[in-house]
Amino acid sequence: MMRVLRRLRAGTMAPPRADWNEIFWAWAGSCLSIICLAMLERLSAQEWNLPLLIGSFGASAVLAFGAPHSPLAQPRNLVGGHVLSALVGVTCQLLLSDDPVLASGLAVSTAIVLMHATQTLHPPGGATALIAVIGGPGIHKLGYWYVLLPCAAGAICMLALAYVANNLAARKRYPLFWW
Repeated sequence: MMRVLRRLRAGTMAPPRADWNEIFWAWAGSCLSIICLAMLERLSAQEWNLPLLIGSFGASAVLAFGAPHSPLAQPRNLVGGHVLSALVGVTCQLLLSDDPVLASGLAVSTAIVLMHATQTLHPPGGATALIAVIGGPGIHKLGYWYVLLPCAAGAICMLALAYVANNLAARKRYPLFWW
């Protein structure tokens, strides 16, 4: 028990705050990417009534624009994490639609395992899998289309904007690796 309590102490100092240039580009890039997804959703809703903006994209924006040097923010993780997690989430929802509690737990945990196994770990992917299960009738009606719209399309759109915004900023290079 004491060993567990000793681990509550911090081992190092907190890292320094990002400089204002980096903070500005994180703000500008994330703002632009979410606005673009929301505008595309508005345009597609008029024609096809398809969602393009899901909650997990907010967390992806934090990684892609606020922590672009993180391995979790790289393209294979951003796109692969969302796509694989969406596949898992839809499958769990379809197989276990009578038990959303079990479907939720299995969707998130299986998505984590699959992302680890494929080296595409992206924390917002857990939310993407969960949204497939608890997202309601509109999301459920999409079935496996959820994987393409909003998940793959939104992640690719965010990746394109992250590439541009992060490479406009001084002292930034994104991505560190593609695949």
